[in-house]
Amino acid sequence: MTEEFSDNELLEKFRQEDTRHYAFNLLVRKYQQRLYWHVRRMVVDHDDANDIMQNVFIKVWKALDNFRSDSQLYTWLYRIATNESITFLNSKKKRFTISFDDVENELADKLITDPLFTGDKIQLKLQQAVLRLPPQQRLVFNMKYFDGLKYEEISEILNVSVGGLKASYHHAVKKIENFITGN
Repeated sequence: MTEEFSDNELLEKFRQEDTRHYAFNLLVRKYQQRLYWHVRRMVVDHDDANDIMQNVFIKVWKALDNFRSDSQLYTWLYRIATNESITFLNSKKKRFTISFDDVENELADKLITDPLFTGDKIQLKLQQAVLRLPPQQRLVFNMKYFDGLKYEEISEILNVSVGGLKASYHHAVKKIENFITGN
């Protein structure tokens, strides 16, 4: 069983040359699963999420020395993971010169055929509804509903006002309800 270190202890160990790799491995273990599912909900595909996670942790490794603790560590990590996911989706859209609606449809199709998706019909319907949301609403909904983040935390990650986030979440919930009920 591994010892659990606080974020500050991990940062302190990372800044020491002799414990840098150990601290980074602990940091990855501590946040990898939460970040993976955050990314996976954005991009749907397991392989794409894994690729993005590699990029996220490469960026974290390179930038962790300069982390100033202005925000909490997980907030900073979520921001990096979110930005990498958005960059990936934007590059996919540009690379194939397809509309956002086509990207949504492709993601929804991948979800249906994903052998790793184990949800029932209701969960599939919810995921399809979430994938049809505009990117900002989808991001806010995922972070609030699935990740359980508070509006203040999401505000810090996305650099958006709490009021704007509440409005985005409210609109997202209404759209999801309409999709699920067929209205």
